Amino acid sequence: MNLALFLEMAAGAAPDRVALVCDGKRWTYSELDAAAHGACALIRASGASHVALLDESSEAAVIALFGAALAGVPYCPLNYRLPDADLSALLSRITPALVVGDVSRLERLSADAGHTVYPRSEFTLAALEAVAGSEVPDAGEGIAIQLFTSGTTAAPKAAILRHANLVSYILGTVDFASADEADAALVSVPPYHIAGIAALVSSIYAQRRIVLLPSFAPEDWLKLVDAEKVSNAFVVPTMLSRIIQAMDKGVRADVSSLRAIAYGGGKMPLELIHHALDLFAECGFTNAYGLTETSSTVALLGPEEHRRAHAASDPAQRARLASVGKPLPTIELEIRDEDGRVLPVGQAGEIYVRGDQVSGEYRERSALDADGWFPTRDAGYLDADGYLFLAGRADDVIVRGGENISPGEIEDVLLDHPAITDVAAVAVASHEWGEAVGIAVVVRGGCEQPAEAELRELVRARLRSSRVPEKIIFAPSLPYNEMGKLLRREIKALLAG
Repeated sequence: MNLALFLEMAAGAAPDRVALVCDGKRWTYSELDAAAHGACALIRASGASHVALLDESSEAAVIALFGAALAGVPYCPLNYRLPDADLSALLSRITPALVVGDVSRLERLSADAGHTVYPRSEFTLAALEAVAGSEVPDAGEGIAIQLFTSGTTAAPKAAILRHANLVSYILGTVDFASADEADAALVSVPPYHIAGIAALVSSIYAQRRIVLLPSFAPEDWLKLVDAEKVSNAFVVPTMLSRIIQAMDKGVRADVSSLRAIAYGGGKMPLELIHHALDLFAECGFTNAYGLTETSSTVALLGPEEHRRAHAASDPAQRARLASVGKPLPTIELEIRDEDGRVLPVGQAGEIYVRGDQVSGEYRERSALDADGWFPTRDAGYLDADGYLFLAGRADDVIVRGGENISPGEIEDVLLDHPAITDVAAVAVASHEWGEAVGIAVVVRGGCEQPAEAELRELVRARLRSSRVPEKIIFAPSLPYNEMGKLLRREIKALLAG
C-alpha cells in the first residue's frame, strides 16, 4: 500500500471537508488531492531522483509529500537551519532533486548539480495547473521518505522509511475518518522531522483539519489555538515551556478547545509537565517516544496515566510521569546489555525494537540484526509493570574505570535541588579513571548559585561516590536543537575548555 492512498481515501470520503489551513488559506481534501496528482506530473517530468523541501511548513510541503509518493520518488525535507557547508553536503547526496523552497540559497550552494528548483508559491501553482496522469503508485516496498538524522552525536545518516513502514504505523494507531469535522490538529514542529510528517499523515487518514504554524512562536501558537479552535497539538518540551511562560506572563487566549496535547522529541522536565497538567486541567497529555528509524512513535504514556501520576502521593506512582509509557501493541521491545543479552526488569541497557513500522534502514546500510531487531542507541530500562524509562543515548554513557554511568541518573538527582532549573552530565577526561563525570548547571532565576561542594554531596548521598562530578560549570542555559534534543557534544566542549 502506498502512502498517497490515504489522501485519495480522504478526498473520496469527504471531498469538501477542510483538510489544511496555512497562513489563512484553506484547502479541501479534493483540492489537496488534485494538487498532489499535479505535483506527481511535475516530478516525473523533471526526472528527479528525490523531492526535497528547503523551506518552512506550508501547503507546498504537504503537496510535495504526497506528490512524491504518487511519483514513486523519496520525499526528503531538509533542515533549512543548517550552515551552508552542511546543507551543501546533503544536497550533493540527493542529486538530481526537485527542490521546493529557498531558490537563492540553492543556486548559491548547488547551481550546477542539475536540480529542478521551484519557489514555494510557484510549485503550488504549477501543481494545480499540471495535467495529472493516471498514476499507479509504487507498492509498499518503495521508499516514501528519506530523512537525514540530526547528527547530535555523529555525521547525519540518510534514514529511509518505506511506504510499508509508515502505512503499518498509521494503520496500527489511527482509525480512518475517526475525527469529527470540527477537530483540528496544530502542527508546529519542523517539516524535516518525523514527528511533523507523522502528524500530517495521521491527521489526513483521520480526516482531521491540519493547522500549520510555519515558524513557532508561543504567542502565535496560542493565537491559532484560539482562532481555529484547535483540539489536538504536538509540541516538544522547549515549545511547551515557552507556551507556559507566555501564559504566565499574561498572554491571553481561549484554549478551552484543546482536548489532547502530545509531546516528545526530548526530555520533559518533571516540574514543567506538572505545571502543564495544572494549567491545562481539561486536556489529555500523551508522551510519545519514537525515532526517525521507527516511523515515529513506539511507546506512549497516555492521558489517564499522566493524571494518575500527577495526583499520586506514592513516590513510585508519581515517578512514572518521568517514563515514556508502554510499547505500542504492534511493537516488541527489549533491553539488552553490550553483549546482546536481554536484561531483567529494572536494569538499564540499550533499547531494541522490532515491528513492521520499524525500518532501521539507511542508504548506507541496514541496522537490523538477523532477527529484525533495531538497536535504537537509546539507553533505558523497564519497570515491573512494563513502563519504559529513558536514560539518554547509549553513546552518552560515562565509562569511569570500567563502570558504566548513565547521565540521566545524575541529572535526575540534581534537578531535585530547588535552585537548579536545568543540568546535563557528560564524560570528561580523567587521568586516573579514563573518564569522569562533568556537569553543566543552570541556576533558576532569583536563586543563589549553590556551592559545588553542596552539589557533590547531594550526588554522593543519593547515588554513590563514583557518580560525584569531578568538574562543574555554571551556564546561563544549555544548548538544545530545535526539536528539544540536548546537544551534549557542545557541553563536552564547554567542560573541556
